[in-house]
Amino acid sequence: MTREEKRITIETPRGPMNVWTQRNGSHPTRRLLLLHGGPGANHQYFRSFEQYVGEGDIEFIYYDQLGSTNSDNPADRNFWTIPRFVDEVDQVRRALGLGPDNFYLLGHSWGGILAMEYALAHQDALKGLLISNMMSSCPAYQRYAEEVLGPQMDPAILKRIKELEAAGEYEHEEYMAILIPHHYEKHVLRKPADQWPAAVQAAFADINHDLYVYMQGPSEFGIAGTLAEWDRFDDLASITVPTLVIGADHDTMDPAHMRAMAERLPQGRFLRCPEGSHMAMWDDPEVYHRGVLDFIKDTDR
Repeated sequence: MTREEKRITIETPRGPMNVWTQRNGSHPTRRLLLLHGGPGANHQYFRSFEQYVGEGDIEFIYYDQLGSTNSDNPADRNFWTIPRFVDEVDQVRRALGLGPDNFYLLGHSWGGILAMEYALAHQDALKGLLISNMMSSCPAYQRYAEEVLGPQMDPAILKRIKELEAAGEYEHEEYMAILIPHHYEKHVLRKPADQWPAAVQAAFADINHDLYVYMQGPSEFGIAGTLAEWDRFDDLASITVPTLVIGADHDTMDPAHMRAMAERLPQGRFLRCPEGSHMAMWDDPEVYHRGVLDFIKDTDR
């Protein structure tokens, strides 16, 4: 598969900065820009696409957002706002020559928030939208963590997690030592963490923790950062481009909410990954990638 790296200079409140992209394959009408999660993770966990997308199926484009591994890091919290990220995506789109005749946008997790916000601001630039493993309401995400996922844990384990959180001991080694086997391995990627694919481990190892904690909070077990009150469910009806919503039965995100999102979108379609969790591209990969390709090909037709 042909690959081409490109560093794009974008304008920011502090002057020009560079972001990293990589084109994989080539297709004139099926060009998919991938928005990674975090915030502050990177493109690496999207490498599942290299295993399941054939030459000529689609063109997919990796992109590290500002603050992420291969791109510049302003290290300034004034940068970490949704409108600035939306403007960044639009500058990247224009630099890559993406538009309504060829531009598909897939956002996963935090990238899903960014993709929804981008569509609400610039849907005239889109051919199709894909929202992967992200609810359209962070308060609903928090309720799902507290009312559904938390009670599935051993009560003593959940009690200890809450004690550490109440004490602000997020950096304590015990906090993640509890969450990894009791939450991450059940709802983020359904394998023992030491067996996670190298691409996923690299994405977690390289995460920008300052950015992640500021916007998301200390972990994937609910949300407590600046995004905690974000809610766009009622606005989905104004997104009129063809949209695929991807949910998974074992996700950190409520699959029923994800289905309701698809029903609210005027041209919404729902993809269910029955064996998947938050990283459904890795633990239900055939269903995930086939669904993505089918949606893009159907929309292209």
